[in-house]
Amino acid sequence: MGTTADPGFDTESLRRAIEGRTAAPLVSLYTPDAEVRIVDRYDQPSRPKVLHGRDAIAEMLDDVYSRDMTHRLDRCVVQGDHAAFTEECTYPDGERVLAESMLSLRDGRIVEQTTIQVWDE
Repeated sequence: MGTTADPGFDTESLRRAIEGRTAAPLVSLYTPDAEVRIVDRYDQPSRPKVLHGRDAIAEMLDDVYSRDMTHRLDRCVVQGDHAAFTEECTYPDGERVLAESMLSLRDGRIVEQTTIQVWDE
């Protein structure tokens, strides 16, 4: 698979980063000034959670990757300076999380991301 938007970003790099055991590879795909917006049950579309900068994004991802769960990139489409992907996560008890993300890319790095996520309750 390996569709390339820029020499620094491709689906296999994203897959390895998402499916890894630590947040560091995924954090490295963001620009220092990146912004992430998250919409879910608690952070509604009119008031999404917004993370500004790679440090804030790293803090959130470090928390996520500290949990006992698996992460799997289901599909990814890269076109020019945009990408979209589906991520599926599963906890050991079978509880699942599904996230859909849209990315804007700059120089092969993620500069903006909007994620909509839902999970079993």
